Amino acid sequence: MSQKSRPINLLLIEDNPGDVRLTQEAFKEGKLTYQMDVVMDGVEAIHFLRRRPPYENAATPDIILLDLNLPKKDGREVLAEIKADENLRRIPVIVLTTSNAEQDILKSYDLHVNCYINKPVDFDRFFDIIQKIEDFWLTIAILPGTMR
Repeated sequence: MSQKSRPINLLLIEDNPGDVRLTQEAFKEGKLTYQMDVVMDGVEAIHFLRRRPPYENAATPDIILLDLNLPKKDGREVLAEIKADENLRRIPVIVLTTSNAEQDILKSYDLHVNCYINKPVDFDRFFDIIQKIEDFWLTIAILPGTMR
């Protein structure tokens, strides 16, 4: 199947309910059909990705949107676990966070993040960023999980 003939599976790892709603709304405005799963902390994210209860039937995401500042296990730890796991490391991870600290950016790239985006606080700019993510990562780029 090509990635345009089936829904794209997105995993949003975000603890802020407002940012979750905003991200969901922004993707609804897009052109593609997608399934978005949401987990609210780093421990839950790892359980989801490794299909531990209650996520035994979870779809493998085609792309992950990851906030860095998460409860229980922060996004840096989640990113490190994803990229160290041979079953998960090929899933593109986009850090979408309010942090623009150089140490967070460098650490994320050291951990092999695919893209680091500073989450804008302006509503229209946020929608624009999500549209650009869709345009590149979900339309132009060929994602590993979509080559079946």
